[in-house]
Order: sequence, then structure tokens, then C-alpha cells
Amino acid sequence: QVQLVESGGGLVQAGGSLRLSCVASGSIFSINAMGWYRQAPGKQRDLVAIITRGGTTNYADSVKGRFTISRDNAKNTLYLQMNSLNAEDTAVYYCKALFANGGLGTWGQGTQVTVSS
Repeated sequence: QVQLVESGGGLVQAGGSLRLSCVASGSIFSINAMGWYRQAPGKQRDLVAIITRGGTTNYADSVKGRFTISRDNAKNTLYLQMNSLNAEDTAVYYCKALFANGGLGTWGQGTQVTVSS
């Protein structure tokens, strides 16, 4: 079992920055990749960025050049640095762990990001 706890959300003005964190605990050796997703009110949950065990990253087109996903293996922590935020980035952001044996993965509880224009 893996547990994920996000933090770092909040209210920020358009053009500002935030850094989200996701601390993983439990059977972290089983994690194959980790990602950040977001869900705006009335919309589906979409992938924002993902990083594999090998360090390969991928981003949604809407955040390329503005967001950076990274990890600190020593701290078992995943990060999402978000720059040049705009109102369309307002959403609940979720951390997700994906496992080598497949399955549905494990979600964190989410953290709210609100960008005021």
C-alpha cells in the first residue's frame, strides 16, 4: 500500500507561482511512475504532468513551458512547480502513483489551487 499527501495549494494572483508537494509513504518501491492531475469544477480529471521511474517527463500541452514536475527520492517527495499561472489553472490538483503491475493506481486527497485574475 502507498499513501500520498499533497500540500502547497492556495490562492495566487494571475502571473504568480506555486509549488505543490506530494509525499509518498508505504510500499514506494512498487511505484513505476508518478503524476499530477487536476480537476476543475464540472470538468473531468486530466493529466497535467508525469514522471517515470527513469526520470522521463511528459506534460499536457496547456502547461508546457510553465510547469515543471520533479522528485526528490531521498525525501520520497514529488513536486510540481507552477509558474505564470492563469485563471484556467484553477482546479483541485491530485498526485497519483502508478504501479509496475498495473491497476488503478493510488490517489492523494488533492489540494486546491485558485488563481485570481
